[in-house]
Amino acid sequence: MRKNMSQNWKAVIFYILIPVLLIGSIFLLSYQNKNTVTTNYSEIVNLFRNDKVESFELDLSTGELNYKLRDDDKTVNKYSVPSVSYFIDDISEYVDRYNDSHQDTQITYNYKKGSSNSWWMSMLPTFIFTVIIILMFVWLMRRMSSSIGNETNRTLGFGKIKSKNSSGEESDKKFEDVAGCDEEKAELAELVDFLKNGEKYTELGARIPKGVLLVGPPGTGKTLLAKAVAGEAGVPFLSISGSDFVEMYVGVGASRVRDLFEQAKKKSPCIVFIDEIDAVGRHRGTGMGGGNDEREQTLNQLLVEMDGFGSNTGVIVIAATNRPDVLDPALLRPGRFDRQITVNRPDAQGREDILKVHSKNKPLAPDVDLHEIAKLTIGFTGADLENLMNEAALLAVRNGRKAIVLQDVMDASSRVELGTEKKSHKFSDKAKKLTAFHEAGHAVSAYYTEGHDPVKEISIIPRGLGAGGYTWYTPQEENYNSRKEMLDNLVSMFGGRVAEALALDDISTGASNDLQRATEIVRDMVIKYGMSDSIGPVVYDSGNGEVFLGKDYGHVNNYSEETSARIDAEVEKIMRQAYDKTVEILKEHYDKLELVANALLKKEKINGEEFESLMKFGTLPISEETSSTDDAPAEIEAVEEAQSEVIETAQATQTENTENTEE
Repeated sequence: MRKNMSQNWKAVIFYILIPVLLIGSIFLLSYQNKNTVTTNYSEIVNLFRNDKVESFELDLSTGELNYKLRDDDKTVNKYSVPSVSYFIDDISEYVDRYNDSHQDTQITYNYKKGSSNSWWMSMLPTFIFTVIIILMFVWLMRRMSSSIGNETNRTLGFGKIKSKNSSGEESDKKFEDVAGCDEEKAELAELVDFLKNGEKYTELGARIPKGVLLVGPPGTGKTLLAKAVAGEAGVPFLSISGSDFVEMYVGVGASRVRDLFEQAKKKSPCIVFIDEIDAVGRHRGTGMGGGNDEREQTLNQLLVEMDGFGSNTGVIVIAATNRPDVLDPALLRPGRFDRQITVNRPDAQGREDILKVHSKNKPLAPDVDLHEIAKLTIGFTGADLENLMNEAALLAVRNGRKAIVLQDVMDASSRVELGTEKKSHKFSDKAKKLTAFHEAGHAVSAYYTEGHDPVKEISIIPRGLGAGGYTWYTPQEENYNSRKEMLDNLVSMFGGRVAEALALDDISTGASNDLQRATEIVRDMVIKYGMSDSIGPVVYDSGNGEVFLGKDYGHVNNYSEETSARIDAEVEKIMRQAYDKTVEILKEHYDKLELVANALLKKEKINGEEFESLMKFGTLPISEETSSTDDAPAEIEAVEEAQSEVIETAQATQTENTENTEE
């Protein structure tokens, strides 16, 4: 620390000294040249010839001439004559002539003896510049030598692994800090017991798994589990990412693997955690043009260290990945990664426990029920739930509240899932009407589809990328995506397209994403899940395409052209059946479609309770704020009248459409 401060002070002094010397030398030069007349020698002689010089002083050593003119008796002009003797000879005649004719105002002769240090003063600026150049050269040479030394050290240290070492006492992560994965913690607890009491396992000849592979979607807590194991066992924790092994220099990755396990042996018993191991452990010999030799050498060294000639007693390797399908089979065999633990998304109870962990230091209002929030956040990972509570806290601060209320959590949920509302974007009335009927079509068709997830919120305020509005559903608890549920989802997906065609007699590009997702679902039903009646329970998609190539480029069909034509026909058939069912639903309940669309045009956003009220009673629920005012009856009556007009308009339009259809 002191050495660094000393070096910093030296650098500061050096950077200050150079400008000071430069400014000083410039000042000396300007001082020496002050009032120096930049004229020719003949002009100086002419001044004496024309009797314009009042007095002068001549330095006999340097030839410096200081003179005053008669018109300006204050300014002392300077000039360096080329030769003192020649100058005296040239001006003596004119000076004597003037003095003879002007006895009262004679020119004063004044000769100054040459000074011994005048040459030193004249050479001082040159000397200063020379010193500055020498200092800069020395400084640059030191910097270059220092850079070369650092580069040499880095080159020699390429084979050294840069791991983060932390002892068990320093780690504050325990199993109690990891919520929502009780089964996973139970399996890892065996590792903790082995690290603490390994003798009882070795007495019976048992061998603890050399490696444990944590597999699961991003954000499910794989890294946190590994830290918790080290914290519970109180052993050193060597953490590194798979990408840290890979360098542009050949052999560096293998050297780092050896160095990592050498460190682990010295700290045994300990845990080595390799995050994102798929960066270095991918399947060998795949991809266009062959594999990466450096990556394969690194993987080979890792395979040898985990179960090769050496003995790594007391060293447990924990790795994490969300792409187990791309890992090399030799890495997954028993003796290397003996055990695979799948860390899934948490269920309702797990989500509630995670919410409790992430809300410990956050003040919650009485209306915030974590149990209910857990039910509404199906599919959220631990990272998603942590982000949800953080966003809710930010919204509470933004709204000037001292505690997080339920509305903050709901708004945060919509921000996390759908993005931020873009209320500043203005659309034409035609575009708003099209969006309103599109979203109303999704909601109404879902409402009249048995078993479909209930509507949570409908909005024509754009969010995210390119979406003019959205229909948000509340998913049911951990459903299994049965064939009926998939077909029901198709009906609601087609709702927007069908509603546009019925209400506006036109269709837009707004349904492109709905059609794309619907086509993917139907194709998976036919070729991946065997849910087609005509094709049968046969899987035509093995899912073994090359992971290192483009998704479509590396995929090879394992069926004939005739089968491909049958698959296309079946996909089209299922899509048309779902579309026809959507048309039937929306034609039958066209009054509800118009009712919801008109409500969206007025309010821009309605929640699930308001949607249920519209579908069941044809009216929006009356808010408590409206009923508590003095003129509440008048307002209620006005609302009811407006809603009655909407219903009558919808019924009239429905009747007119029916008559046109019959004609």
